[in-house]
Amino acid sequence: ITTNGFNLFNKIDEFYSAGLDALNISIDSLNPSMFKLITGHDKLTYILKGIDRAIELGIKDIKINAVLAKQFNKNQLNDFLDWVKHKKVTVRFIELMETGNGATFFEQNHLSGQSVKTQLLAQGWLQVVRGKLNGPAEEFCHPDFEGRIGLIMPYSKDFCKSCNRLRVSSLGKLHLCLFAEQGIDLRPHLNAQDMPATVNAIQAAMGNKTISHELDKRLTGATTHLAMLGG
Repeated sequence: ITTNGFNLFNKIDEFYSAGLDALNISIDSLNPSMFKLITGHDKLTYILKGIDRAIELGIKDIKINAVLAKQFNKNQLNDFLDWVKHKKVTVRFIELMETGNGATFFEQNHLSGQSVKTQLLAQGWLQVVRGKLNGPAEEFCHPDFEGRIGLIMPYSKDFCKSCNRLRVSSLGKLHLCLFAEQGIDLRPHLNAQDMPATVNAIQAAMGNKTISHELDKRLTGATTHLAMLGG
């Protein structure tokens, strides 16, 4: 499940009993004041309690997503490092990505994940070999830390080379890339409950999956904001 974690502490036992074994939680800052500024809610304490309970229950695949942004969390790497010292979670720093209506915000806040990678390597962190079926994050481990750090850097060279991701939006459209010009409508097949036709449509679309997005050229496709693709 992917969640903001606001109600996690109250629900995690129920979720675990139902078979939940993996969590993705958004936490852009471990500073309560900054977290409230970013989200508009004073919920950080409750989220952290929920994560601690998830660890107690034995959920091993817990990922924390934090979007890098100059004006908000540029200098908070050490806060996250201190946190994962004795906590078996993976904190993944995600580079801010430009969208159609977010050019100004992007210009003011984009921070390269490479600077974080340089700091990690200088502090003795080691890059983990990525499996073929793993996601886009580069992960790092350290012998003195229980947790890990991940970096998702869509502006880095060859980021898209090993892409194995597709997304189906809440409108039933297949997006080969977050920044594609348009989605491919699967609704007629889905509404007809025609799974062979759905599979054929997806397989046919894969032949047109381009090698790379063009974010480096500031071309964001049809994506005006990421929420529009809630898949």
